[in-house]
Amino acid sequence: MDWKLELIVVPSADVDRSKAFYIDKLGFDLLVDHEAEDFRVVQLVPPGSACAIALMLNPEASGSVQGLHLIVRNIGAARAELVGRGTDVSDLFHYVEGKQIAGPDPDHTDYATFFSFDDPDGNGWLVQEVGWTPLKDEI
Repeated sequence: MDWKLELIVVPSADVDRSKAFYIDKLGFDLLVDHEAEDFRVVQLVPPGSACAIALMLNPEASGSVQGLHLIVRNIGAARAELVGRGTDVSDLFHYVEGKQIAGPDPDHTDYATFFSFDDPDGNGWLVQEVGWTPLKDEI
């Protein structure tokens, strides 16, 4: 039996503002923007991901989702892309013996290097490097 996670609900106080952030600042693709009489759902997906997010209007819960992870193969390139889009992101960091250290993991060990950002509602994301692939200028 396969169990596939395909959708995560992310609460928002302003769905249009959040939609613009995820498309313009993160490069997510819009899958659905459907509005009915008392209901609206906006679904977006990160490039290359099988799992999407659904922005749901819920001002009381906005900012309550923390620790969402995006996985990339080259964290330096991913961070540079988001910074180039005007996204406010943290510096790269890794952990040594449980302590957070500035900069990437020197060996590019899977699951070891991160940066973080928040969406406009304060929902927290981590970007994590797995399966490091150097860019041509890093070889």
